[in-house]
Amino acid sequence: MLIGYVAAGIIIGPYTPPISFVSHPEILNLLAEIGIVLLLFVVGLEYPIAKLRSVGRKALIIALSEALVTFAIGYFVGQIMGLKMFDSLFLALSISVTSTVIVMRVLEELKMLNNEASYLILGVAVIEDIVIISMLAILQSVASTGYLSVQEVVLSVGSVLIFVAGALFIGSKTVPKFVDLIGRTNHHDVVVVVILGVAFSLSFIASQLGISVAVGAFFAGVLVAESKTHTIAKVLATPLKDMFAALFFVSTGALMDVTLLPLFIVPALILIATSFAAKFLSVYFSAKIQRFSKNTSMRAGFGLSASGGELALVTAKGGIDVGATSSFILPMVGAMTIITTFLSPYVIKMGWQLTNPPVQQKEGDSGKPS
Repeated sequence: MLIGYVAAGIIIGPYTPPISFVSHPEILNLLAEIGIVLLLFVVGLEYPIAKLRSVGRKALIIALSEALVTFAIGYFVGQIMGLKMFDSLFLALSISVTSTVIVMRVLEELKMLNNEASYLILGVAVIEDIVIISMLAILQSVASTGYLSVQEVVLSVGSVLIFVAGALFIGSKTVPKFVDLIGRTNHHDVVVVVILGVAFSLSFIASQLGISVAVGAFFAGVLVAESKTHTIAKVLATPLKDMFAALFFVSTGALMDVTLLPLFIVPALILIATSFAAKFLSVYFSAKIQRFSKNTSMRAGFGLSASGGELALVTAKGGIDVGATSSFILPMVGAMTIITTFLSPYVIKMGWQLTNPPVQQKEGDSGKPS
């Protein structure tokens, strides 16, 4: 569906001849922003604090290795291709993303969820989402000043850490109790208003601190997930998320200038290859160092290198929002997202097939039919 939404946006967008169905692109930006908030809020609902803790130290090490190695290699490849510094930085961050939603959906459809590699992939993907969202907040804050400096990086990191710590420490003592209090009224319309109020309030606070609204929305979902009403909250919020997430992807497609496609398709393919190689190798070796089996390490490597997905578009749009990146970055990441989303099932299936142990023949069995 993601590919369909983006394609629909491209068709109706102002950059696609011969007819444009959009006369006010700024409205698309507003809808996309709302879509980001609701999308990340519902993602956060999947990860209560206890679940975040349970993924473990090993998944944390693999997630950090994957995100930082891919980011560093992606940046240097971008610089070698002659891109501007912030174009390279936001592109590197976009290719560092793995879509938790797409990968887990593929594993579910291929009936590959119940094994060690899938559990490891889920744990790493959860932590990676938090790492990427936090890196986006830092990068946006630094980009808004127009230059990189140690002081700006320290301030940006400090802002993110203070926000996250405050949200989890203060929010965990207040938000779940408040949501449960409202939930006991059995008025679902009021519950919807309250959980949306939490999502947009934390997003607003994050925005005022110079942090991405995606960070605020994600941790709002984490806090609501701590409440006893979280199941009802998810059921009520999911239709809104589906609608505005669709608008986000359609809006993102409409904002892509596809006339630039001939200019960036070759760099996009180079970055896809770079992303796959960096992710696979960093995941495989960091998993092996922590004594996971060769098969588990390889499956995790294939699974986590397969897809960029929705968060890649969020990070690319983050550079556009602060005016730090060139106009071709969003359509380039959009093209990469469509390609990697299409390839994901085949890459994951290939990884599982390559690591399947050979079938052992019983003694005396010639392999011929009797």
